[in-house]
This record gives sequence, structure tokens and C-alpha cells, in this order.
Amino acid sequence: MDRKKNNMKQQQKNVGFVALLVVIFLVVWAFARTPSSLEQISFTEVIQKARSGEIQTIVAQGDDLRLYDETTDQLNEDPTIEPDFVSRKEEGLALTSELREQGISEDQVAVVSQPVDNSGAIWTSLLINSIPIILFIGLLFYFMRQAQGQGNQAMNFGKSRARVFGGTKEKVTFTDVAGNAESKEELQEVVEFLKFPKKFRDVGAKIPKGVLLVGSPGTGKTLMARAIAGEAGVPFFSISGSEFVEMFVGVGASRVRDLFAKAKKNSPCIIFIDEIDAVGRRRGSGMGGGHDEREQTLNQILVEMDGFEQGTNVIVIAATNRADVLDPALLRPGRFDRRVNIPLPDRRDREAILKVHFKKKPTSKSVNLDALAAKTAGSSGADLMNIANEAAILAARRNSKSISNDDVTNAFERVAIGPERKNKIMNEHEKEMTAYHEAGHALVGHVLPLSDPIHKVTIIPRGGTGGVTWAIPPEDKSYHSINEYKDVLARILGGRIAEKVVYGSENVTTGAGNDLQKAAQLAREMVVEQGMGKNKRDIVFNTDHSGGLVFDKMMHERVYSEETAREIDLEVEGLIQEAARRAEEVIKVNKKFLKALADKLLEVETVDEKVVEEVFKGSKMPKAATI
Repeated sequence: MDRKKNNMKQQQKNVGFVALLVVIFLVVWAFARTPSSLEQISFTEVIQKARSGEIQTIVAQGDDLRLYDETTDQLNEDPTIEPDFVSRKEEGLALTSELREQGISEDQVAVVSQPVDNSGAIWTSLLINSIPIILFIGLLFYFMRQAQGQGNQAMNFGKSRARVFGGTKEKVTFTDVAGNAESKEELQEVVEFLKFPKKFRDVGAKIPKGVLLVGSPGTGKTLMARAIAGEAGVPFFSISGSEFVEMFVGVGASRVRDLFAKAKKNSPCIIFIDEIDAVGRRRGSGMGGGHDEREQTLNQILVEMDGFEQGTNVIVIAATNRADVLDPALLRPGRFDRRVNIPLPDRRDREAILKVHFKKKPTSKSVNLDALAAKTAGSSGADLMNIANEAAILAARRNSKSISNDDVTNAFERVAIGPERKNKIMNEHEKEMTAYHEAGHALVGHVLPLSDPIHKVTIIPRGGTGGVTWAIPPEDKSYHSINEYKDVLARILGGRIAEKVVYGSENVTTGAGNDLQKAAQLAREMVVEQGMGKNKRDIVFNTDHSGGLVFDKMMHERVYSEETAREIDLEVEGLIQEAARRAEEVIKVNKKFLKALADKLLEVETVDEKVVEEVFKGSKMPKAATI
């Protein structure tokens, strides 16, 4: 179908080009006048040359005169003879009478009269008059074609825009998806349903109509869906949830009907709806009510999924990272029968993913992917792919043929905390204060037992920060205790407290603004969402998971009273004050180590974990800082 459309477009272009050439040729032929190479003389000179005998014959054609030195008999014998001169007389002047009055007889100069040939003038006039008509017809044809194209678009407005993948081109299988062994094992049954449906029908099992893939952004939900289609060897219809919704009411529902109709014709197949929360949000929470276009589209999806005929072998796979906002009717059995979580990869899976992305890249033997996997806790598959790509870019920048371990490390830091901004100029005082600030983070994080180990400290601005103290957990953690969070809070406030201890409380700077925001956010999360308050222990207040949109917050009332809100604020304030006190005790007791690391940072600007361990050797945990 696309080939026919392309051929028609090419033919239209060819016709238009030929028509343009014809018009240009006609215009040039009409207006291009090739000037005569013969000498044109005035009528006075004609009389003089006739008297002197330089011309013997004058051929008159209207008011145009052609002058010959040959006689009439010679011209009759050879009509191809060119005139010697050309001239033009006044309109209405009788040439023969004028020659007689000038004393020139017919014996001296013969006058031959010829009829005027008006055929050229007629064609020229006709051509000039027809050019506007030709242009008008061309414009009319163009606008008619445009209108026809708009009409076709209007007819196709309600058609599905799903992209179809199938065959062997760009085929993806489970072997191309590193990690997620549990998810692949669960989805393997979907492949079996598509490849051998009779085996399941024979024992009375029904083919699942829908599979919901839930996971954080970048965990590989779309890749997993394509792998299912590749393993089953069936067509794969891919569309985004936002592509259903248009400004016209009913278009989304029409596209849903068209998509499912195409899928039934190509069964067995897979329909993949990415970001289904764009149309699948809980009904009744929007401003449009039941007449909202998004809700009409959702209603049509519900009807189509529940109306599948048995044996069509069409499975709907949807992906979202916000399953909590989906409509309950969409999640019930019979529509999305299965919910498969695609978690962030653990250390083993991260190493497998990194090997996949570095497989086709030339790497040196110094590259340690296991160490990189250990440092990238909490990274998604997309983050790891970005790290591999950034490492290749850094290697290309230095004109290297292979990727070194330094390229990989720099790429990881670039993705995690942003690129270095070495061109940012700081005066000596700002640089010293930044060194003490980062040394404060590092010292508190090193001394407190439950804080993550310090990986790197730098006073080179990176991303939006003036410096970075980077703490990386030694292993993946699924759970965190109250004491761990308290140590993290103290480490976060270590920079501001170091400024206070060294320069005085009245000389602290805005450099800790981001740290204070993080501390407040973590403390409030501990109290409101994790039940980790001192007086409000084991009570969770944040029960609304509607997505956090502004309109949702306006529509949903707070689930606790003003008095409780005040108590929550006091709990948050107490956690932050406690963390600040503990950080201050650590820094005061170990002040010489703070200065030692600050001096080291002023000297070399960046230190790694080995240097941090060496500088802080002998630091101690004060009793006043214990929990």
C-alpha cells in the first residue's frame, strides 16, 4: 500500500515537472526575440542608396522594407538570397509615389510588394493569452490534489496508527534481554500460549487476554514485550497510549476498534500499548466526567478486551510505571489477567546487561564490568546503556581505538552526577569553603557506622553542584532501618555543619540549599510514608497514590487533621535537629581530620575512597553522636 502511494506521488511529481517545462518553453518562445543580424537603416538612407545605385530591388511587406543589390530576376532565380539592408517606412506612406517624388524611376529601383504574414503574430498573441489560463488550470489542479489529500486524511483520522513489527527483521528474543530471569520465566508461558494454543485448550485453560508489565522507567518493559513477539514468531502491533487521544471526541475509540480489528485479522499476534496510563487512568477523577475523550477511549479498550472471541490468539501487553493510577476495571481478571513486575536489575543482572551493551564495543582488558555493576546500584537498564554509550564517546574524543577503564569510570560519574564544569571560576575563599563543605559530608559519612562508604570527593563543580561527595552502598539493599536513615540525614547535613563549625553560624552560605531540601524530603518521608517518627511510630499518613498531579491534590483532601499535620511537622523538625546535632558532634571531635581532607582537596581537587580512608585514619565516633 505504501509502495502504491509512493508511486502515485512520484507520478504526480513527474507530471508537474513536465508541465512546468512546457510553460517555461512557451514563455521563452513567445518573448524571446532573436535580433536580426542585418544592418537596419533609416528611410532617408534608403533614398540615398537608391540614387547612388547601391540597391536595385526593394521588397515591401507592409511597412517593413528589405533592400537588395540584386535585380528582380536574380531574386526569382534564387529566393534564398539575403537582403543587404532592412528598413522601415512610415505607416500609410506610398513607397512607389515617394520614390518618384525623389526622382527615382522604376528602372533604377524595382519595388516588389508582398502580403503581410500575420500567422506568427496570431500564434504569439494566442500563446500570450493562453499562459494565464494554463497557470490557472495548474493551480486548480494543485489545490484539487491538496483537497483530495486532506479528504484522505479525514477518512483515515479514525484509523489506528500502530506500527507493525514481524518477521526476521530486527527480531528480538529473550536471549537479547539480559537479567530479569523471573520475569522471563513468567512470560514464557505467554509465548507457549501463542505457539501452542491447542495444548492449553485441551485441558480447559483459557488464553490470557492481557499482561501488564509494571516497572520503573528504563527497566526494559518495551524490550520484554518485543522479545515475547520474537519468541512466539507472531506480528507485534506497537502503539503508545497517547496516540489514541485526539482533540476530536470519538477518535480514540475509533482507533481502538480499528486496532483490534487489524489484530484479529493477523492473529495470532500481540498488541503492545506503551504508557497505558495515558488513557487508562481511574475514571471519575478528570475534569471531563463521563464525556471526557480519554475516558471514552478507555471504555472502548475495556469492551474490546472483554469481547475477544475464544481462539483469536490475540494478547494485549501493556506497560506502565504508574500502575496505582490505573482504573480497577482495567486490572480485573478477563482483561489484564497477569501483572508482571520488571524490577530494577540487581548486581548480577547489571553485570549481564553491561556485557550485552559492551559486547560490540572494543574494550581494553583493564575494563572491570563487575566493579562497575557493584557501583551502579539502583540504575536501570537504560542508565547502563547510557553509561556504555558515554564511555564509547569519551574514547572517541581522545582518538582511542578501544574503551579503557578510565573511560568507563568517567562515563559512570558523568551519567550519575553530571559532567565536570572545569571552566567555572571560584575565588580562593569560595574554593576553601567548598573544600570544608565536602569534607564535612565525607567525615560524617565515614564516622557514622550505618552510612554508605565514601566513594569519591571533589570540589570540581559537576552538574548543578559546586562540589560532590559521593557515597555508594557496598551492596544492593531492599530494606533500610530507622538508624540507617538517621545516619544518612546526618551525612547530608554534614556540609552545612562544617561551614558552621569553621566559619561561624552567621557565615554559612547558600551552598547547602540542595542538601537541606534533601534532608527535609527524607525526614518527611520517614514520618509520613514509613511510620518512622518518634511519637508517630508505625502510623502512615500518605495513603493517596493518585499520581501527585496538581489537580489531583486539589481534589483529594488531606487524610489527617490540622493537629496531626502540626505534629508531623514537629517530628520532621526533630529528626533534622537530631541529625544536625550528631553531625556537629562528629565534626567537633574530629576537626583536625576535617582540615586535613579540606587541605588535600585544595591541593588535588578530587580524592577517591583510598585517600579518604588514609586521611580519616584515627577518626573516632563520639559518644554524644550515638543514637
